[in-house]
Amino acid sequence: MSAFQERDDQRGLQMPLGLLALLALGFVLFGLGSFAILDNNEGLYAEIPREMLASHDWRMWVIPHLNGLPYMEKPPLLYWLTACSFALFGESEWSARLVPALSSLACVSLLVWFGNAVRRPLAGRLAALMFVTGLGVMAMAHVLMFDMLLTALLAAALMYAYRFVSEQEPRFLRRAYAALALALLAKGLVALVLFGLVMGLFTLVSATSVGGFFRAMAKWFNPGALLVLIAIAAPWHIAASLTEPVFAWFYFINEHVLRFLGKREPHDYYAGAWWYYLPRMAIYLFPWSFILPCLLVRARRESGEGDQNEEQGAQHLSRFLWLAWLAPLAFFSVSSAKANYYLLTVMPFAAFHLALALENRRYLHGLVRTVPGVLIGLLAGLGGVAIAMRTVSGAPDEVFVWGMSQTRFLMVATGGMSLLALAGAVIAWRVARVGLLAYLALPVWTLVLLMTTLPVLEPTISTRATASYLQATLAGHKVYLYRDFEQQSSLPFYLKQVLPVIDARSNDLFWGNKLREQNPVMISAEVFTARLPQESVAVIVMDRQMHDFRASAWMSAFKGEKRIGATTIFFN
Repeated sequence: MSAFQERDDQRGLQMPLGLLALLALGFVLFGLGSFAILDNNEGLYAEIPREMLASHDWRMWVIPHLNGLPYMEKPPLLYWLTACSFALFGESEWSARLVPALSSLACVSLLVWFGNAVRRPLAGRLAALMFVTGLGVMAMAHVLMFDMLLTALLAAALMYAYRFVSEQEPRFLRRAYAALALALLAKGLVALVLFGLVMGLFTLVSATSVGGFFRAMAKWFNPGALLVLIAIAAPWHIAASLTEPVFAWFYFINEHVLRFLGKREPHDYYAGAWWYYLPRMAIYLFPWSFILPCLLVRARRESGEGDQNEEQGAQHLSRFLWLAWLAPLAFFSVSSAKANYYLLTVMPFAAFHLALALENRRYLHGLVRTVPGVLIGLLAGLGGVAIAMRTVSGAPDEVFVWGMSQTRFLMVATGGMSLLALAGAVIAWRVARVGLLAYLALPVWTLVLLMTTLPVLEPTISTRATASYLQATLAGHKVYLYRDFEQQSSLPFYLKQVLPVIDARSNDLFWGNKLREQNPVMISAEVFTARLPQESVAVIVMDRQMHDFRASAWMSAFKGEKRIGATTIFFN
């Protein structure tokens, strides 16, 4: 028995692999199809594979189309996989989200595999558990976006690359480059940049001399491994360049270089200070981020044979883990384009690093394990008090969940969080075999709250109810959107058709409209005015556009209206 196995036996914390698998499946699959396709990003990314399948045109599998117009902002792997899911299981909410859900489970498997590979099996299992139950990861596993797929593929590439450096086995480099090539097809050149940044820095800090550094760098240019990378990644880029002549400039320059510099056109992304991601990391790993104060406890050292080799291996692994999540975090922090979901790519290695630190501290002991529960319990309790004070002020309630007003529901939510955190602290303190796992009740409670709240909010975050009304009541009317597309992007998916947009103010359709100036999608006010007397139409107008729409000369032509959520349907 190795020294690490002996230590694991002494720590008391138990992490059966079967239990981890059941928990991961539960957290990822619970509620996957319980709420409608969300407007904005999820609606866009569900509509594109739907149009791929409906088109029966191979060119739309090379150059994705959104609402009938070319959409080249992202590579196609997520669309291809989602289209396959639709073809196999039908077009539904859960089948749309199947790829990110499976990608999050792939991350769980990778963390367990990596933990075994570096002789830290319990750390790998704990990291997998913290990853899949972290608030940000849990939410992103339930939404159709690119980042979970990118995270799984980039994590695989970096883990295989680490094994290549550690074991000097060329097969690991080939596998790393295969995963990297797929990551390139998942979200573009950012995968290559992050991989090169992490492994380049790791090669630098691991080198013992200048000559050693250059020899180590040369190994990354193994011809066989590079051939694997090129064979997987190059065909689509070549086909897209041949199919759409402007693709190369648009994709490589506008979408990558100019986005990073904050000069991309159109400017439809957020900016922020260099510390933008720091508080968000705490949210993404909640509740496990509250363990960080416990790490002030000094790590314990073991004596015995082989300690020097084990210490060197531990330092080697620690350097890699620091770089694997800090280097991407630094890259995103200096970029002019910021988004919360970019953080997802650092979560596997941040979770593993935290799990490893806990293992080095024997998963902590006694009263120290109560710190996260006490902190969360106090903060949740203060949140409940603040909500109660808001009730006294007479603030209106508009949303009802579980038959309760939104204020009462939030008080129940924060109160439950506080009680579960404090109960978890007691269990963590008194039951060594459970330890920090007592705090699993917190992400379970969070998941239940999230999955019961989203369906209630559906009229304001999705157009499924709008689509149902149009199909049931106005089936013979031609549907138009007024100005806003992204905020109603799920409607084409639910109606199974491309929708014309009157006087469009859309960033996502901006370049497609430029490339196809003569198209039936982007309709001017003058063209709509000419069509109105000849067609039965239904126009979907959001509240923020209502003043201008009601002030138009069209209003007299509409005989009825129906308000659903934050939109109104006008029909003649």
